Amino acid sequence: MTDLIAATGLIKHYPVETGGFLRRQTTPLRAVDGVALTVRAGETLGLVGESGCGKSTLGRLLIRLIPATAGRILFDGTDITELDAKGLRAARRGMQIIFQDPFGALNPRMTVEDIIMEPLLIHGARADAAARAKVAAMLSLVGLPARAAERFPHEFSGGQRQRVGIARALVLHPRFVVADEPVSALDVSVQAQIVNLLADLQQELGLTYLFIAHDLGVVKHISTRVAVMYLGKIVELADKRALYAAPRHPYTQALIAAVPVTHPSQRAEARRKRQRIEGDIPSALHPPPGCRFHTRCPHVMAVCREQEPRVTEPAPGHQVACHLAG
Repeated sequence: MTDLIAATGLIKHYPVETGGFLRRQTTPLRAVDGVALTVRAGETLGLVGESGCGKSTLGRLLIRLIPATAGRILFDGTDITELDAKGLRAARRGMQIIFQDPFGALNPRMTVEDIIMEPLLIHGARADAAARAKVAAMLSLVGLPARAAERFPHEFSGGQRQRVGIARALVLHPRFVVADEPVSALDVSVQAQIVNLLADLQQELGLTYLFIAHDLGVVKHISTRVAVMYLGKIVELADKRALYAAPRHPYTQALIAAVPVTHPSQRAEARRKRQRIEGDIPSALHPPPGCRFHTRCPHVMAVCREQEPRVTEPAPGHQVACHLAG
């Protein structure tokens, strides 16, 4: 399986002014801080981690929705960090994003037809019968009736609005789609419908996903591989079966142990394995030295406070950045 996306040394720092009026200084907020990541063609790479760890920033970087501070991003072999405005516009036909908030992401003054047609117009199409037919086809593809084209976003439920957002993202037939927590704002009863829709569309259209989420149960259901992010860095990446069966990083172990267990026979084992992560995630303005998880890790050693762990591969395809695994 070939790599559709390959990022190396990816960094995104935001300058933040700190200090008083007379001693003001600029400190970088390290949202993404040296990430190397590949997304294979046709797979769904799940990306999990706590709020504020840099997941959404990484997703936007991979499609160059925001510029990187440093690093390279290859999309099908082309370094999109080097593209000018014209080249980037052409490349964007092949990569799109589905946003978390299905209401805030849609213009309330535009009809659904206009919303879905807008990407076509941006890329040179005309608002003619062919474009309207394309919109109708996309509505059918995401399970909405043709009459939905004449309505406005506020007339739909949250799940229906997210279907509109999916149709807009797919109307240009992209190869790579960043799904940025696409179900977290939806009712639980609707989440499964949207996840199943995304899986069906992937099979039908040959899509590649970066699926960002908090819910490890959802990620396990839809993903091929899973990457775990903590404070701007990828700390573990593996096939989903290997990751959930034998997580190697203490942070991953704690995340998986915290997933609710519904079957009574599994509850005792889940309680035995459960680990508590004490404290809050540190500030990305002043990340701790060494391993960034050492301030909360139940297995912290002296080396963890001093040296940043290197990425090792204790098993084929299973990467982990932890001194315990090295």
